[in-house]
Amino acid sequence: MTRARFTAPVCAGIAVLLLFAGCRTAPKEPDPSPEQQLIDRGRALFFEETFAGNGRTCGTCHPVDNNFVLEPKSIAGLPERDPLFVAEFVEALEDNFENPRLMRDFGLILENLDGFGDLENVFTQRGIPHTLGLRRSVDSRDGPRTGWSGDGAPLDGSLRAFSVGAVIQHFTRRTDRVAGVDFRLPTDAELDALEAFMLAQGRQEDLALPLPLKGLQAARGQELFNDPTSGKCFGCHVNAGANASPAVFGPGVGNINFNTGVEALPDQPFDRSGERVPPDDGFGVPGIGEFNIPPLVEAADTAPFFHNNSVATLEGAVAFYNGDAFNNSPAGQLLAGATGGPINLDATQVEAVSAFLRVINALENIRSATELLEAIRDNRRLVGRLSKEQPTVAIAEIEDAIEVLEAGALHPVASAALREALAQASTIPGRVFSTGRVARAALKALLEAKNDLVET
Repeated sequence: MTRARFTAPVCAGIAVLLLFAGCRTAPKEPDPSPEQQLIDRGRALFFEETFAGNGRTCGTCHPVDNNFVLEPKSIAGLPERDPLFVAEFVEALEDNFENPRLMRDFGLILENLDGFGDLENVFTQRGIPHTLGLRRSVDSRDGPRTGWSGDGAPLDGSLRAFSVGAVIQHFTRRTDRVAGVDFRLPTDAELDALEAFMLAQGRQEDLALPLPLKGLQAARGQELFNDPTSGKCFGCHVNAGANASPAVFGPGVGNINFNTGVEALPDQPFDRSGERVPPDDGFGVPGIGEFNIPPLVEAADTAPFFHNNSVATLEGAVAFYNGDAFNNSPAGQLLAGATGGPINLDATQVEAVSAFLRVINALENIRSATELLEAIRDNRRLVGRLSKEQPTVAIAEIEDAIEVLEAGALHPVASAALREALAQASTIPGRVFSTGRVARAALKALLEAKNDLVET
């Protein structure tokens, strides 16, 4: 009997066939639903569409791997010709479009919320609000509250109008801002898609406080947060979200505006820069000095704080409510009149409330990373979430959880588990095989971290 002889190429081909014969074929995903198709379209517009403008996209100021916010640290890592810096290399935008120094040093973006009639004198400098959890933070009985004061959009203040305002303000080729020349306006279909995408990002539900937290510091912070005689935070942040208390402000109140005195803070960091920063008059044209309520679940990893990035740390932001700027403000006076006195937290209590906010932020990071890694494990896409970016965003969420806990010296056991999850998840990008196994290992470590933070 003649023995068959195989050449090296044939052997290699057989080896490949045997390899794939032993692999499970991934189940074919069903066709995307109309909802998912709309969100996918919005995702492409958000990160890729320049609207015939200066090269910026929505993602230029709202990067997905930095919680949709800009901060000096993330700005410093961008290439010099990034579209964020168009005022530095596009001659038509050199004057009255951005202040590059304030952008780079403090993460501030120039806004003309009171109109474009006097660009040299009528403007504000604001930080970038994140766009996570918008489904739970925009609605109000008085109309939508987008941006930092509810005036982040023209016309009806909706998310659709927010997108229109962003194109006119930030995408233009010249400060003339002529539609059809300096940019094109989004179509109705594009606005539908952008709105669907933005609403799909982040948590879709509010927390249900109190949580059975394990850490003594965070548990005490939660008590203070919900105490009507000490922290009093729940009055404006029910369940640590962006909605005011119906018990205090009436049913259906949602997100509302207050003048909390942030503009009255002394020693604003940007004031010492010598750059001109006019007072920000807040909501309205002209403004009435009011700003809307931001959600707190995502606060710890979306610093700096307040509409003008005036406070760099979470602990500093909590301590603000002890100071004269807040207590002398209309909101501070309203609170004191309704509760019999001002907020007065000692240093240990400031740290306790901050610990609570850090822990709920880490829990949200873990929830989001778990959702993304489960999809990777099961070889599927998430409706309403990013598909190509799933591994990258999962890694960023785990990194954020580590950072917010370790910055507060909280939960070393959870931090160690998160670092194991990060080590596993970091091998997924670019991996062809064993992504399911690696995702399972990362998920196991995430569950260990969660179990150290809260009773499950």
